[in-house]
Amino acid sequence: MITSRLTSKAQTTIPQPVRAALGLREGDDIAYAIEDGRVILTRVADRTVDDPFHTFTEWDSDADRAAYADL
Repeated sequence: MITSRLTSKAQTTIPQPVRAALGLREGDDIAYAIEDGRVILTRVADRTVDDPFHTFTEWDSDADRAAYADL
């Protein structure tokens, strides 16, 4: 069993084997589900995948967003 300690501020470090198993990286979102007295920890899917233009970062300026806002 993998364990971690809760701090006085209700914080904990997710142990490295858990981060590796879930593919967690800095900045990732985590979801918690409580089922039958247990917590299920999952990595939230990357939200940018729903954006067909997410790979075109050169088109990501305020002017571009305004020009394409109504498409």
